[in-house]
Amino acid sequence: MSKTEYWVHDLDPFLFQFTENFGIRYYGLAYALGFLVAIWLLYIFCKHGKVALTQEEQSLTITAIMVGVLLGGRLGYMFFYAFQDVIHRPWIILQVWKGGMASHGGFIGVVLACWWISKKIKISFLQLGDILCPLVPPGILLGRIANFINGELWGKISTVSWSVIFPQSAPLGTPLELIMPRHPSQLYAAALEGLLLLIYSQWRFWRTGVLATSGRLTGEFLAFYAVVRIFGEQFREPDAPLIMDLSRGSFYSLFLLVAGAFLIFRSRKTA
Repeated sequence: MSKTEYWVHDLDPFLFQFTENFGIRYYGLAYALGFLVAIWLLYIFCKHGKVALTQEEQSLTITAIMVGVLLGGRLGYMFFYAFQDVIHRPWIILQVWKGGMASHGGFIGVVLACWWISKKIKISFLQLGDILCPLVPPGILLGRIANFINGELWGKISTVSWSVIFPQSAPLGTPLELIMPRHPSQLYAAALEGLLLLIYSQWRFWRTGVLATSGRLTGEFLAFYAVVRIFGEQFREPDAPLIMDLSRGSFYSLFLLVAGAFLIFRSRKTA
């Protein structure tokens, strides 16, 4: 295919734009909608007797998780992907309008939030993790779609028929005909980390007795996410220097894979 046959990414990241940098962005809407879906799912879990949390405990849980995701995601990006910038200009942590969130940082934030919630409402940490894991994939799905709309986190150069020309992948002012088409890796991630993990976690939650074994669903979730993330990273252009010849996403996912495998092994020993 010639370059003229590939779709050129021209989506506007703003739903409504008031100034050059201020407006309602699809990325922000993705987070808001992801949290709303999590609230609804937790309500459904409780309504059908799968989870025994009062309305007050549900509100506390969702609020803590929101704080964990937002703070963990932001700080994770700053320290995992932009550490040198933070050292020299620490105030950039507060420049949230310029973007910058890391899913692995969000995971850490959620773990800390779960630990705090488990102590607050006196519930097993792993049991709480099993309850909350199925709430996460919708947010990942929406966030990855928002990444695509933003034209960020593009994939590696490719000539497959569905490749996309991302103008932001080349230096400003580069003629369009010189910009190489790339994998729409954001959509791959949306399908793998979001949709596929959503289907699997909901099936395990509703159709199997996985909740009877504390920590099993949490372990499966972490391992599943790590595997599909590492696979998807093979199509994504690294956006930071490699670690041990691995992209940052793949390297950090190894820790999730080890944690997930440990929880699965532990659950089999205690079943």
